[in-house]
Amino acid sequence: MQVGIDMGTVAGGQLAKLDIEELLATRLLVQGNSGSGKSHLLRRLLEQSAPWVQQVIIDPEGDFVTLADKYGHVVVDGERTEAELIGIANRIRKNRVSCVLTLEGLDLEEQMRAAGTFLNGLFDADRDFWYPVLVVVDEAQMFAPSVGGDVSEDARKLSLGAMTNLMCRGRKRGLAGVIATQRLAKLAKNVAAEASNFLMGRTFLDIDMARAADLLGMDRRQAEMFRDLKRGNFVALGPALSRRPLPIVIGTVETSARSSSPKLMPLPDAPQDVEDLIFTPDPEEFARPLPPRRAAPQPRPTPDILAELSRAVPAAAAAPSEPRIAQPELTPEERDERLNLVLSEILDDPQSGYRTDAVLYQDFLVRARMRRLPGPPMSLSDFRRRAAVARSGIDPETAASEAWTIAMELSSQVSDDLQGVFLMMAKAAILAEPCPSDARIARAYGTHSARRARRLLGYFEEQSLIVVHTDFTGKRIVAFPDLQKETAPGSADAADQDEGRLAAE
Repeated sequence: MQVGIDMGTVAGGQLAKLDIEELLATRLLVQGNSGSGKSHLLRRLLEQSAPWVQQVIIDPEGDFVTLADKYGHVVVDGERTEAELIGIANRIRKNRVSCVLTLEGLDLEEQMRAAGTFLNGLFDADRDFWYPVLVVVDEAQMFAPSVGGDVSEDARKLSLGAMTNLMCRGRKRGLAGVIATQRLAKLAKNVAAEASNFLMGRTFLDIDMARAADLLGMDRRQAEMFRDLKRGNFVALGPALSRRPLPIVIGTVETSARSSSPKLMPLPDAPQDVEDLIFTPDPEEFARPLPPRRAAPQPRPTPDILAELSRAVPAAAAAPSEPRIAQPELTPEERDERLNLVLSEILDDPQSGYRTDAVLYQDFLVRARMRRLPGPPMSLSDFRRRAAVARSGIDPETAASEAWTIAMELSSQVSDDLQGVFLMMAKAAILAEPCPSDARIARAYGTHSARRARRLLGYFEEQSLIVVHTDFTGKRIVAFPDLQKETAPGSADAADQDEGRLAAE
């Protein structure tokens, strides 16, 4: 169904239409300095499209919460735990409810963490709930900065990774990114480059004008026009808007932000005793408590935060009113066996391959605590290592062989997210099994992209870990020089039998 919403007017008084269905497939970038009408444009877009598509707004200043009164958006306060934000994001997608994530009152690092966690929750929703959603991110340069700032590195990576997923991989999951920024130069290029539709407003700096002109296919001389644009005037380009750069004037809106542009107003008449008025405190001031001062956040340590949380003991549990039942002591071997059983329960889920390691790890910690397994919790890096070994499908006899020991040492040369794919290939070589297909490699990596699977093999080959070649029939063979082993010939285009079996079940 094609739906064109009214964004305003073009020269000659004609209506400026925006194709919502095309926008869902091609994404939108809005640029404009403060006071150019950028937030007004987003509000117009949200109001006009509210009856047609689910909306999620990342609102750093709390300006869009007024949409709740007229259009029924749920307002989500960003000052929540990561688990709460992930759960809310999943339920938002499941129930197809429009919402505003307001980050007002949080400092920059807390805003980045909350926005990144919430966007990842939307991104990681189950496939059954991949309905179309318009995801609007205001002040996107805060959440996808082109360079590092005063925030910790892990907060920057979390936020930038979530924004990259939204703009680069969100389309297949039904997420259509609409990002707005004051400064194109401050926005990460890999995030901005994924948009195919543009609405460029007033800007003054040469570097921003040059980037705006480049995105619109204009030369440098034409870039000067961006200085002369009036408030609410934008230049539109893209398949959802216009095939040629088109000046438009944004129409009126029905709701308004809680904050507005400052207006001049006359000063009151100065009283005669102005000095006494200013320097003499009011007695009520001493009765009012001082507002709490927000302490500057300390950089989070790189060790697992989830592991630290799992070690915390609730206050009620520290001094129980009744004696607790003593848990039987477990030998290291018994504890390790129970941990492996918990891990197997999680990985046996057909959808576990498409969930992030952080989500699986959180589920693992909860299940381990429910079984009251003693001892310190497993770290995230150890969890990823064990999960990679479990996903490879290695049997106990092969796992005890010298070749598998070498394969484990080689796998440490690649990042944690690639170890599962590498060990699966190594296991096929050690047992002389057919080379896994692109579809099977992609599933082991948590994606459906066969192209990405081939890129992974190319990366392993660049690291001198494998050699890929074909036999006379064109079937693929992967050799491991350090193991002196190679897989049997296998078709790269073969279907993933395991995934087909799971789908049939």
